[in-house]
Amino acid sequence: MQIIYTVAELRLELKNHAEIAFVPTMGNLHAGHIRLVKIARQRANFVVVSIFVNPLQFGANEDLASYPRTLEADCEKLKVAGVDIVFVPAVEEMYPDFDGLSLNQTMTIIPPPIANELCGVSRPGHFSGVATVVMKLFNIVQPSHALFGQKDFQQLFIIKQLVKQFNLPIEIIGADTVREDNGLAMSSRNGYLTLEQRNQASQLYGTLQNIVNSVNAGSKDFIQLENQAKITLINYGWIVDYVSIRSSANLHPASTKDEQLVVLGAAKLGNTRLIDNIEFLANSKLLSNLV
Repeated sequence: MQIIYTVAELRLELKNHAEIAFVPTMGNLHAGHIRLVKIARQRANFVVVSIFVNPLQFGANEDLASYPRTLEADCEKLKVAGVDIVFVPAVEEMYPDFDGLSLNQTMTIIPPPIANELCGVSRPGHFSGVATVVMKLFNIVQPSHALFGQKDFQQLFIIKQLVKQFNLPIEIIGADTVREDNGLAMSSRNGYLTLEQRNQASQLYGTLQNIVNSVNAGSKDFIQLENQAKITLINYGWIVDYVSIRSSANLHPASTKDEQLVVLGAAKLGNTRLIDNIEFLANSKLLSNLV
Protein backbone atom coordinates (compact mmCIF):
# COMPACT_ATOMS: atom_id res chain seq x y z
CA MET A 1 0.00 0.00 0.00
CA GLN A 2 1.31 3.42 -0.98
CA ILE A 3 0.75 6.63 0.95
CA ILE A 4 0.78 9.61 -1.40
CA TYR A 5 0.72 13.28 -0.43
CA THR A 6 0.66 15.24 -3.70
CA VAL A 7 -1.72 15.47 -6.62
CA ALA A 8 1.10 15.15 -9.15
CA GLU A 9 2.40 11.89 -7.68
CA LEU A 10 -1.09 10.46 -7.37
CA ARG A 11 -1.93 11.20 -10.98
CA LEU A 12 1.31 9.59 -12.08
CA GLU A 13 0.48 6.42 -10.17
CA LEU A 14 -3.11 6.27 -11.44
CA LYS A 15 -2.58 7.02 -15.14
CA ASN A 16 -2.51 3.35 -16.15
CA HIS A 17 -5.60 2.31 -14.17
CA ALA A 18 -8.88 2.44 -16.11
CA GLU A 19 -11.17 1.36 -13.26
CA ILE A 20 -10.66 2.84 -9.82
CA ALA A 21 -12.95 2.56 -6.81
CA PHE A 22 -12.59 5.59 -4.55
CA VAL A 23 -13.54 6.10 -0.90
CA PRO A 24 -13.18 9.71 0.31
CA THR A 25 -12.89 10.09 4.10
CA MET A 26 -11.84 12.55 6.77
CA GLY A 27 -9.99 9.83 8.67
CA ASN A 28 -10.51 8.51 12.21
CA LEU A 29 -11.76 5.38 10.48
CA HIS A 30 -14.26 2.91 11.90
CA ALA A 31 -15.98 -0.27 10.71
CA GLY A 32 -18.30 1.71 8.46
CA HIS A 33 -15.36 3.04 6.47
CA ILE A 34 -13.84 -0.41 6.21
CA ARG A 35 -17.10 -1.77 4.83
CA LEU A 36 -16.92 0.90 2.12
CA VAL A 37 -13.43 -0.32 1.27
CA LYS A 38 -14.61 -3.93 1.05
CA ILE A 39 -17.42 -2.94 -1.31
CA ALA A 40 -14.93 -0.88 -3.33
CA ARG A 41 -12.72 -3.93 -3.69
CA GLN A 42 -15.68 -5.82 -5.16
CA ARG A 43 -16.31 -3.09 -7.74
CA ALA A 44 -12.81 -2.50 -9.05
CA ASN A 45 -9.38 -4.06 -8.87
CA PHE A 46 -7.74 -0.83 -7.70
CA VAL A 47 -8.86 1.04 -4.60
CA VAL A 48 -7.93 4.56 -3.51
CA VAL A 49 -8.89 6.06 -0.14
CA SER A 50 -8.39 9.73 0.66
CA ILE A 51 -7.91 11.11 4.16
CA PHE A 52 -8.47 14.85 4.27
CA VAL A 53 -10.11 16.95 6.97
CA ASN A 54 -11.74 19.50 4.71
CA PRO A 55 -11.78 22.97 6.32
CA LEU A 56 -14.27 24.27 3.77
CA GLN A 57 -17.12 22.21 5.24
CA PHE A 58 -16.64 23.34 8.85
CA GLY A 59 -18.41 26.39 10.21
CA ALA A 60 -16.79 29.07 12.36
CA ASN A 61 -17.89 27.47 15.63
CA GLU A 62 -17.45 23.83 14.62
CA ASP A 63 -14.81 21.28 15.54
CA LEU A 64 -12.19 21.64 12.78
CA ALA A 65 -9.28 22.11 15.19
CA SER A 66 -10.33 19.27 17.47
CA TYR A 67 -11.56 16.85 14.79
CA PRO A 68 -9.79 13.54 15.53
CA ARG A 69 -6.76 12.85 13.36
CA THR A 70 -5.46 9.28 13.59
CA LEU A 71 -3.44 8.83 10.41
CA GLU A 72 -1.13 6.05 11.57
CA ALA A 73 -3.94 3.89 12.92
CA ASP A 74 -6.06 4.64 9.84
CA CYS A 75 -3.32 3.51 7.48
CA GLU A 76 -2.88 0.26 9.39
CA LYS A 77 -6.60 -0.49 9.00
CA LEU A 78 -6.53 0.36 5.32
CA LYS A 79 -3.49 -1.80 4.68
CA VAL A 80 -5.23 -4.80 6.24
CA ALA A 81 -8.35 -4.03 4.17
CA GLY A 82 -6.36 -4.23 0.95
CA VAL A 83 -6.29 -0.58 -0.15
CA ASP A 84 -3.81 0.19 -2.92
CA ILE A 85 -3.27 3.91 -2.35
CA VAL A 86 -4.03 6.28 0.52
CA PHE A 87 -4.08 9.90 -0.59
CA VAL A 88 -3.27 12.31 2.25
CA PRO A 89 -3.07 15.84 0.85
CA ALA A 90 -2.28 18.97 2.82
CA VAL A 91 -4.73 21.89 2.74
CA GLU A 92 -2.32 23.77 0.45
CA GLU A 93 -2.38 20.84 -1.98
CA MET A 94 -6.17 20.77 -2.22
CA TYR A 95 -6.65 24.55 -2.16
CA PRO A 96 -3.76 26.23 -4.01
CA ASP A 97 -4.87 29.73 -3.01
CA PHE A 98 -4.82 28.92 0.70
CA ASP A 99 -2.60 31.52 2.34
CA GLY A 100 -2.31 29.80 5.69
CA LEU A 101 -5.12 31.86 7.15
CA SER A 102 -8.21 31.72 4.95
CA LEU A 103 -9.84 30.07 1.96
CA ASN A 104 -11.61 33.22 0.81
CA GLN A 105 -10.13 33.00 -2.71
CA THR A 106 -11.24 29.40 -3.24
CA MET A 107 -13.78 28.76 -6.00
CA THR A 108 -16.72 26.80 -4.62
CA ILE A 109 -19.65 24.86 -5.98
CA ILE A 110 -23.19 26.05 -5.30
CA PRO A 111 -25.23 22.96 -4.38
CA PRO A 112 -28.97 22.56 -5.10
CA PRO A 113 -31.51 24.30 -2.82
CA ILE A 114 -32.00 21.17 -0.69
CA ALA A 115 -28.55 21.96 0.74
CA ASN A 116 -30.19 24.81 2.68
CA GLU A 117 -32.65 22.48 4.42
CA LEU A 118 -32.21 19.82 7.13
CA CYS A 119 -28.51 19.92 8.14
CA GLY A 120 -28.02 22.98 5.95
CA VAL A 121 -30.11 25.14 8.28
CA SER A 122 -27.76 24.81 11.23
CA ARG A 123 -24.64 24.36 9.07
CA PRO A 124 -24.81 27.08 6.40
CA GLY A 125 -22.23 26.57 3.69
CA HIS A 126 -21.47 23.02 4.79
CA PHE A 127 -22.69 21.30 1.65
CA SER A 128 -20.98 23.81 -0.59
CA GLY A 129 -17.75 22.79 1.14
CA VAL A 130 -18.59 19.11 0.73
CA ALA A 131 -19.50 19.46 -2.95
CA THR A 132 -16.36 21.48 -3.67
CA VAL A 133 -13.93 19.04 -2.08
CA VAL A 134 -15.68 16.02 -3.60
CA MET A 135 -15.51 17.59 -7.06
CA LYS A 136 -11.83 18.32 -6.55
CA LEU A 137 -11.15 14.75 -5.41
CA PHE A 138 -13.12 13.31 -8.32
CA ASN A 139 -11.09 15.45 -10.71
CA ILE A 140 -7.83 14.31 -9.13
CA VAL A 141 -8.57 10.58 -8.77
CA GLN A 142 -10.81 10.13 -11.86
CA PRO A 143 -12.59 7.13 -10.32
CA SER A 144 -15.05 4.85 -12.08
CA HIS A 145 -16.83 4.21 -8.76
CA ALA A 146 -17.10 6.26 -5.56
CA LEU A 147 -18.50 5.02 -2.27
CA PHE A 148 -20.26 6.90 0.53
CA GLY A 149 -22.14 5.85 3.65
CA GLN A 150 -25.91 6.35 3.79
CA LYS A 151 -25.72 7.70 7.36
CA ASP A 152 -25.08 11.06 5.68
CA PHE A 153 -28.21 10.69 3.54
CA GLN A 154 -28.49 14.35 2.55
CA GLN A 155 -24.81 14.48 1.65
CA LEU A 156 -25.16 11.35 -0.50
CA PHE A 157 -28.18 12.85 -2.26
CA ILE A 158 -26.27 16.06 -3.05
CA ILE A 159 -23.25 14.14 -4.34
CA LYS A 160 -25.50 12.13 -6.66
CA GLN A 161 -26.91 15.43 -7.94
CA LEU A 162 -23.36 16.73 -8.41
CA VAL A 163 -22.46 13.75 -10.60
CA LYS A 164 -25.70 14.04 -12.56
CA GLN A 165 -25.51 17.80 -13.14
CA PHE A 166 -21.84 17.79 -14.17
CA ASN A 167 -22.18 14.63 -16.30
CA LEU A 168 -19.40 12.86 -14.43
CA PRO A 169 -18.70 9.26 -15.55
CA ILE A 170 -18.76 7.95 -11.99
CA GLU A 171 -21.05 5.41 -10.36
CA ILE A 172 -22.00 6.60 -6.88
CA ILE A 173 -22.58 3.73 -4.47
CA GLY A 174 -24.29 4.29 -1.13
CA ALA A 175 -23.59 1.70 1.56
CA ASP A 176 -25.88 0.87 4.47
CA THR A 177 -25.12 2.47 7.80
CA VAL A 178 -22.99 0.33 10.10
CA ARG A 179 -24.23 0.36 13.67
CA GLU A 180 -23.08 -0.45 17.17
CA ASP A 181 -24.83 -3.31 18.97
CA ASN A 182 -27.28 -0.84 20.53
CA GLY A 183 -28.22 0.66 17.15
CA LEU A 184 -26.03 3.77 17.35
CA ALA A 185 -24.79 4.69 13.86
CA MET A 186 -21.00 4.52 13.70
CA SER A 187 -19.45 7.95 13.32
CA SER A 188 -16.06 9.53 13.83
CA ARG A 189 -17.73 11.97 16.22
CA ASN A 190 -18.90 9.16 18.52
CA GLY A 191 -15.47 9.42 20.11
CA TYR A 192 -16.59 12.69 21.70
CA LEU A 193 -19.28 10.85 23.70
CA THR A 194 -18.79 9.72 27.28
CA LEU A 195 -19.59 6.08 28.05
CA GLU A 196 -22.94 7.13 29.52
CA GLN A 197 -23.74 9.25 26.46
CA ARG A 198 -22.71 6.45 24.13
CA ASN A 199 -25.29 4.18 25.75
CA GLN A 200 -27.90 6.93 25.59
CA ALA A 201 -27.11 7.84 21.97
CA SER A 202 -29.12 4.91 20.60
CA GLN A 203 -32.25 6.89 21.58
CA LEU A 204 -31.98 8.84 18.33
CA TYR A 205 -32.21 5.70 16.20
CA GLY A 206 -34.95 4.29 18.43
CA THR A 207 -37.01 7.45 18.04
CA LEU A 208 -36.71 7.27 14.25
CA GLN A 209 -37.70 3.61 14.36
CA ASN A 210 -40.85 4.58 16.27
CA ILE A 211 -41.81 6.93 13.43
CA VAL A 212 -41.29 4.15 10.87
CA ASN A 213 -43.47 1.83 12.93
CA SER A 214 -46.20 4.48 13.25
CA VAL A 215 -46.25 5.17 9.51
CA ASN A 216 -46.43 1.47 8.78
CA ALA A 217 -49.27 1.15 11.28
CA GLY A 218 -51.24 3.64 9.21
CA SER A 219 -50.41 7.06 10.68
CA LYS A 220 -50.46 9.77 8.01
CA ASP A 221 -50.01 12.87 10.16
CA PHE A 222 -46.30 13.29 9.48
CA ILE A 223 -46.02 16.66 11.20
CA GLN A 224 -47.49 15.26 14.40
CA LEU A 225 -45.09 12.32 14.27
CA GLU A 226 -42.15 14.68 13.79
CA ASN A 227 -43.22 16.92 16.66
CA GLN A 228 -43.79 13.99 19.00
CA ALA A 229 -40.34 12.63 18.15
CA LYS A 230 -38.76 16.00 18.97
CA ILE A 231 -40.58 16.10 22.31
CA THR A 232 -39.43 12.56 23.08
CA LEU A 233 -35.79 13.42 22.41
CA ILE A 234 -36.01 16.68 24.39
CA ASN A 235 -37.42 14.73 27.33
CA TYR A 236 -34.44 12.39 27.06
CA GLY A 237 -32.14 15.40 27.35
CA TRP A 238 -31.26 16.02 23.71
CA ILE A 239 -31.05 19.39 21.95
CA VAL A 240 -32.98 18.71 18.76
CA ASP A 241 -31.98 20.20 15.42
CA TYR A 242 -34.65 18.48 13.33
CA VAL A 243 -36.68 15.34 12.79
CA SER A 244 -38.18 15.16 9.31
CA ILE A 245 -40.04 12.66 7.15
CA ARG A 246 -39.09 13.10 3.50
CA SER A 247 -39.43 11.48 0.12
CA SER A 248 -36.23 9.51 -0.39
CA ALA A 249 -36.44 10.22 -4.13
CA ASN A 250 -36.04 14.01 -3.90
CA LEU A 251 -35.83 14.87 -0.17
CA HIS A 252 -38.95 16.99 -0.38
CA PRO A 253 -41.24 16.87 2.67
CA ALA A 254 -43.20 13.65 2.38
CA SER A 255 -46.81 13.51 1.30
CA THR A 256 -49.22 10.66 1.97
CA LYS A 257 -48.84 9.66 -1.69
CA ASP A 258 -45.10 8.96 -1.33
CA GLU A 259 -44.14 5.33 -0.86
CA GLN A 260 -40.37 5.58 -0.72
CA LEU A 261 -39.62 7.51 2.45
CA VAL A 262 -36.75 8.45 4.67
CA VAL A 263 -36.97 9.79 8.20
CA LEU A 264 -33.98 11.89 9.19
CA GLY A 265 -32.90 13.28 12.52
CA ALA A 266 -30.15 15.47 13.92
CA ALA A 267 -29.69 16.36 17.57
CA LYS A 268 -27.03 17.15 20.13
CA LEU A 269 -26.23 14.94 23.07
CA GLY A 270 -24.12 17.10 25.32
CA ASN A 271 -21.86 18.95 22.89
CA THR A 272 -21.88 16.23 20.25
CA ARG A 273 -24.13 16.58 17.22
CA LEU A 274 -25.32 13.25 15.86
CA ILE A 275 -27.31 12.47 12.71
CA ASP A 276 -29.17 9.35 11.62
CA ASN A 277 -31.84 8.21 9.19
CA ILE A 278 -33.95 5.24 8.19
CA GLU A 279 -35.02 4.74 4.59
CA PHE A 280 -38.14 2.63 4.18
CA LEU A 281 -41.15 1.79 2.06
CA ALA A 282 -44.55 2.80 3.37
CA ASN A 283 -45.56 -0.88 3.28
CA SER A 284 -43.05 -1.54 6.11
CA LYS A 285 -40.17 -2.93 4.08
CA LEU A 286 -36.92 -1.27 5.10
CA LEU A 287 -34.66 -0.25 2.23
CA SER A 288 -31.48 0.27 4.20
CA ASN A 289 -29.94 1.09 7.57
CA LEU A 290 -30.62 -2.32 9.05
CA VAL A 291 -28.80 -3.07 12.30
